[in-house]
Amino acid sequence: MMGAIGVVGICLILAAAPNITPRFVPVRNFTLAWVHSIEKVRWEEDYSTDFDGAPVLLAGQARIKGSAAGMEPPAEAVLNNGWYTYQPDVRPAVPLRLTRSAYTPDYDWCTDGHCVPLSAIMPRDGGVTLLYPCLNPNP
Repeated sequence: MMGAIGVVGICLILAAAPNITPRFVPVRNFTLAWVHSIEKVRWEEDYSTDFDGAPVLLAGQARIKGSAAGMEPPAEAVLNNGWYTYQPDVRPAVPLRLTRSAYTPDYDWCTDGHCVPLSAIMPRDGGVTLLYPCLNPNP
């Protein structure tokens, strides 16, 4: 969203280094994707940002490629072409806490059908990265 309120997007910050300036990504729609470290099952979650008096993060569709221990799809999920799809809560808890171990592949950050490792946007420190909706801090 543009205008007097500025640009809505996502801020990312390393939880163990709150003194580091957050990274701002001007994005309306994005997907976070990852592969479970033990079960090797891919998980994808769509999100969007909006402004409702303050920046908000909305959950879109989520998908799990199959089923495995600890990765059971919710009861309302529908199996379609090997993916369990469902609609999570409309307002997820923020900030999202993304655990980014040096021993597992990083999250994929996907926009407009193109994915890159999250580390291309925000370096990881082997700990937790916080993701939350925000306005551009440097308009």
